[in-house]
Amino acid sequence: MTHMNRALELARRSLGSVSPNPAVGAVVARRGEVVGEGHTQPPGGDHAEVIALRQAGDLAMGAELFISLEPCSRHGRTPPCTDAITAAGISRVHVGAIDPNPAENGRGLDRLREAGVEVMMATDPSESLAASRLIGAYRKHSATGTPFVTSKFAMSLDGKIADRTGRSKWITGEPARARAHELRAESDAILVGIGTVVADDPSLTVRDAAGRTIGRQPLRVVVDSRGKVPLDSAVTSDEGRTLIACTDMAESKRSKLASRGVEVEVLPGHDGRVDLAALLRLLGSRGVASILVEGGGQVSGSFFDGDLVDRVAAFIAPVIVGGQGAPGPVGGNGVADIAGALQLTDCSWEKVGDDLLVVGYPT
Repeated sequence: MTHMNRALELARRSLGSVSPNPAVGAVVARRGEVVGEGHTQPPGGDHAEVIALRQAGDLAMGAELFISLEPCSRHGRTPPCTDAITAAGISRVHVGAIDPNPAENGRGLDRLREAGVEVMMATDPSESLAASRLIGAYRKHSATGTPFVTSKFAMSLDGKIADRTGRSKWITGEPARARAHELRAESDAILVGIGTVVADDPSLTVRDAAGRTIGRQPLRVVVDSRGKVPLDSAVTSDEGRTLIACTDMAESKRSKLASRGVEVEVLPGHDGRVDLAALLRLLGSRGVASILVEGGGQVSGSFFDGDLVDRVAAFIAPVIVGGQGAPGPVGGNGVADIAGALQLTDCSWEKVGDDLLVVGYPT
């Protein structure tokens, strides 16, 4: 493993815990040997570079720093990382990606060069792409103020998410379900439609193999235009925060949900349904930088119809469900011509137990 790949690996440990800040990893190497490493802590905590430099101590003098993202050059909740790098005596900095935030965007690298530190961008295309993908949510939120949307679903080989009676547990195996919880843990919010809540009563929490709730819990978002969410459903429990997105047709239920500690937001509607673009703007204004959309098919289809999906994560199980009445993962209007079907790029395939995880990005 290269030092940059190690920095990227460390950065992934911060996903889901540092938002709306970017997940960053750093490695200090002296004569090729790692002498310090770190990853960004939650807002207000140390950045990756500072942790790695502290671990390296005096060995940082004349050493090289490998960092997944350009170091910050401004005073925020913490001092500039560029100051810590130059004070430590680092001779060369290798950077995976430029910070897309307009307030940075190369300024950190300029400050390092002005201080006599050599700066090099990652030359391996796979490392550069990985560094860029790692900050996808941060990049979009910085540029647009709206969250990065991942559409995640699990389906059979013949494209079904449930049998003809609506039962969906379990299409995929345990390893795939564990991987799905990792995707939840990396997200700021998990979103489903009211149909999923009524049919499956999901808790929408991050859990371990034994079913225990673990770690930081993402915000649970339910798109419920008419206020049909049952007051005794799992999403109204006290395990985590819940926001119900509805239209004015659900006004009468607001007080009942509020008594359960559930937040209700009345949003504009189109054809009796919540305006999803307005919902994304609202969530983005609250610092939600990434959302995992888990369905059902109608809500997922609406996200695709609205061109609101930034990434797809599809688990495919080697089973055949069959049945014309069995639902698929993406409803909505769809395309009128197969030539207009949404194309995914930069696709990757990962075997998870007996299942397959396909990740791709809409063009």
